[in-house]
Amino acid sequence: MSLTVRVPAKVNVQLAVGAARPDGFHPLANVFLAVGLYDEITVTPAGDLRVTCEGPDADQVPLDRTNLAARAAEALAERYGRTPGVHIHIAKDIPVAGGMAGGSADGAGALVACDALWETGASREELLAICAELGSDVPFSLVGGAALGIGRGEQLTPLEVGGTFHWVFAMADRGLSTPAVFREFDRLGEGTHIPEPVASRDLLAALAEGDPDALAAAVSNDLQPAALSLFPELADTLATGRAAGALAALVSGSGPTTAFLVRGPESAAAVAQALLASGTCRTVRTASGPVPGATVAGAV
Repeated sequence: MSLTVRVPAKVNVQLAVGAARPDGFHPLANVFLAVGLYDEITVTPAGDLRVTCEGPDADQVPLDRTNLAARAAEALAERYGRTPGVHIHIAKDIPVAGGMAGGSADGAGALVACDALWETGASREELLAICAELGSDVPFSLVGGAALGIGRGEQLTPLEVGGTFHWVFAMADRGLSTPAVFREFDRLGEGTHIPEPVASRDLLAALAEGDPDALAAAVSNDLQPAALSLFPELADTLATGRAAGALAALVSGSGPTTAFLVRGPESAAAVAQALLASGTCRTVRTASGPVPGATVAGAV
């Protein structure tokens, strides 16, 4: 039997970052919104653990045991005393190294798929604990919707959202390393006071009310200056989207994907067309959210 799980991308509508702790991690107040760009993870019983991948930029996806999907299968198998004999196939549509949690989505998808395939009976709390071990964004990929993540981002509180928010995403012509962006954040903040990260009350209210104008006034990303320092061309992409009518423009997570909040599908199409015509990005995608997290899509 083969089993397929569908997992969405995310956009950070707020990413507040504190100073590095002694263990090297940064405390976060991370407001996630799951959006309708998806990877599909299909698992099939096999003699050994192996990973294959297809889709845009699939050649950039590691196919060894460093892949979060492989690590998820190994973690679940170890917990339940079995061998991780499974073929994991990733049909990729979330940008690679784009700040939209594509790797984390694959980890969460493989975990949910293997759990269903092996019929482990793991509780949601157990699956979330494994997700947290795999990476800071992986728990949200499992949960989806909208949530506030604190700690490293893995301690989640679901958030109410009063409507659908429409987005345009512009993909850059190269990636950005998340560790490199955090190192640049540290360098830029050296010698300054970095406050403890807290979620914006105005932003949470805008989400709850489903108000795109209020959300546009409240979105923020503390990693954006670091991403722009490492990838200055992103400033042109952001300016192009704003000039085309986006309500807000920001770097998504650690980048280099840029995210543009728009009023609806018509404005999304206009902003996407302007971004493509400008030559400031490689490609664009439109999506809306919130959407559910990792979901079993079918079994054969």
